[in-house]
Amino acid sequence: MSDELADLSAAELLAAFADKRLSPVAVTEAVIARIEACEPRLNALYAFDPDAARAMAKASEARWLRGEALPLDGVPCTIKENIATEGLAVPLGTAAREHVVAEEDAPPAQRLREAGCVILAKTTMPDYGMLSSGLSSFHPLTRNPWDLRKNPGGSSAGAGAAGAAGYGPLHIGTDIGGSIRLPAGWCGLVGLKPSFGRVPIDPTYYGRVAGPMTRTVEDAALMMRELSKPDARDGMSLPPQEIDWPALDIDLDGVRIGLLLDAGLGLAVEPQVRAAIEASANAFEIAGAIVEPVAPFLTRAMLDGLDDFWRQRAWADIGALPQERQEKVLPYIFAWAEGGRNLDGLRVYQGLSQMMAMRDAALKAIAPYDFMLSPVSPVVTYAAELASPIHDPARPFEHIAFTVAANMSDQPAVSVHAGLTAEGLPIGLQITGHRFDDLGVLRMAKAWERLRGSGVPWPRLS
Repeated sequence: MSDELADLSAAELLAAFADKRLSPVAVTEAVIARIEACEPRLNALYAFDPDAARAMAKASEARWLRGEALPLDGVPCTIKENIATEGLAVPLGTAAREHVVAEEDAPPAQRLREAGCVILAKTTMPDYGMLSSGLSSFHPLTRNPWDLRKNPGGSSAGAGAAGAAGYGPLHIGTDIGGSIRLPAGWCGLVGLKPSFGRVPIDPTYYGRVAGPMTRTVEDAALMMRELSKPDARDGMSLPPQEIDWPALDIDLDGVRIGLLLDAGLGLAVEPQVRAAIEASANAFEIAGAIVEPVAPFLTRAMLDGLDDFWRQRAWADIGALPQERQEKVLPYIFAWAEGGRNLDGLRVYQGLSQMMAMRDAALKAIAPYDFMLSPVSPVVTYAAELASPIHDPARPFEHIAFTVAANMSDQPAVSVHAGLTAEGLPIGLQITGHRFDDLGVLRMAKAWERLRGSGVPWPRLS
């Protein structure tokens, strides 16, 4: 029974803590035991600190006993390595970066700490967060618990692996092109990329968001209730808004859904992925929704322009390093970023303009609908040792054609488990909504959980 405590959802844990059926101390010990059994094979964590977690669990237990529990009191969580936490360095997944200890928590970490979460560890990421992979020059290779030969995806690689392996129920990642949704999809999780600015973050940047990675939609909503609280450090965050995050019911009758099965470029959608997404669309239609096909709206110029911009942005950091540090960057990332070395200002500006064109196209495509369904990725997960499904720095973004547009357009988009391939690998369904309708996409994801009918058969390594 103690091992099973590591698999309980945050909602289940909070209910059990409230009626004294469980203690945060016992649950934390169970999660620590799960981590110690699995982590030598997964390599999902950075700065794992079981003693600090135990101390937080004891403090939480005392608050529950005093009747002073906080909103997520005693629930184990992890935080992605690039979200600063006081007293720890932020390597950004690369051996090239000097380790400077963070003096304070970044907003998402602070919100989880204030809510009473038991912080177990940080989670791994690839160099500079610029891969959909668990490959890093700083962290050991992170693997997918569904199949240790496979990749968890990235850049929230460790969060995806930790969530699927049962390292507690709550994990937080970041996303600038698919970095929450891709590992969520390839690891069977719920992963929400919120509307830009919905979750305050520091430092902020164009398209960059932080969001929950959980096993259930209900847990993602519980996290959003805390993460979306205001923080003045993010000058690009949205105005505070009262959102009833736990209110996840939706009437599907008459809901208008666009079904996007062809991104128009990038990797071809694998047959098993297509079949799973078509099955989900059919289930929504049977439940009363109106489903219509959506034509591809991205162009090669958009994706190539985005590539130019981000190569130059990466080279601005990597090119400024002394040579001995440049040599420590993951070779794939260095080769990709170096492509930005000689780009002139006009081409980089045109790249930014193509990103804006992507934004306009995405918003125009969803305008006739309430929500849009698509694959998260056109392919299932791939070999753990590769940087991307095709492992070619000259073609780095062929697998993100379904995810990246929502980052450029500020739209909320969630990955939710759609089913397994014949080989037992997860397939992610993406549900995208209108700008700022974060609760709407969570409600649709919850509706899909009900329509799916069965839980996820989580892998067991221990």
